[in-house]
Amino acid sequence: MATPQPFKDYIVRYRKGERIYSTGDPGTEMYIVQTGSVSIFSEVEGRRIVLATMEKGDFFGEMALIESAPHSSCAEAEADCELIEINSTLFDKMIKGNIEIAVRMLRKLSIRMRDATRRLEEMAALAGRPAPVPAAAVVPVASPVEAPAPRPESPGPAASGIRPAPPAPLAPSAGARPRNCHAVFLSEAGQELFHLVSTRVAIGRFDPVTGLKPEVDLSELDLNRSVSRHHARLTLDAGAYAVTEEVGALNGTFINGKKLVSGKPEPIQDGDVLNLGMVKLVFRQVNA
Repeated sequence: MATPQPFKDYIVRYRKGERIYSTGDPGTEMYIVQTGSVSIFSEVEGRRIVLATMEKGDFFGEMALIESAPHSSCAEAEADCELIEINSTLFDKMIKGNIEIAVRMLRKLSIRMRDATRRLEEMAALAGRPAPVPAAAVVPVASPVEAPAPRPESPGPAASGIRPAPPAPLAPSAGARPRNCHAVFLSEAGQELFHLVSTRVAIGRFDPVTGLKPEVDLSELDLNRSVSRHHARLTLDAGAYAVTEEVGALNGTFINGKKLVSGKPEPIQDGDVLNLGMVKLVFRQVNA
């Protein structure tokens, strides 16, 4: 059965090198990438300064649409691409849909507010007077229209949450493992992919919308784009590890086959298998 495409009437196509909009153009639409990629850049004295590259599921042009203001940068197809073009009417209809892009948009606005506050504080310090506090803005948010990736196969017999057999102690790494590394994520073949050094570790994919790169960046492993940009976090508290799925994450998170409830921490132990979308990782404590 074919997958429904409720936004097929809003699909627009651009060839590689084709301009989508330029600085100063009216901001009457925002876009969500369905296929291909888009370069966002500024033009300064004839030079192109690339700001971000947008891929499947990423959105751009939203600030101009929200503010009814001209675009402050340029957008150009980096490869042949299909985009969903969203005008203000469609934007309003999407608010009650899936929340992942809504959460990402709020993060983006939060980062901008923090940056603006930091700049004001720096200016005030130079001027020798207290910094003004920027007024909070109430901004509508959109929801994602990226079709969910193919559902992952069952993570294993552990649909009941049964832990695998206790693993052998983790051998010392032949590579340069950081001195403060307390745990690692391995591939199924036992290759050390990520060294964990913080007590709070973000797991997901690099987000060009917000510029945030998680400590465990699965961008290169997740060829099917089944992992959300902000998918989960691992925390270490009083010697106990837990994984929490972020609000809005798509395609599920599993520990030994047990599906996590979004927002609820789930304990993870040495040797447990963590599935995020279609990516499988093995969790090992360095000194277990």
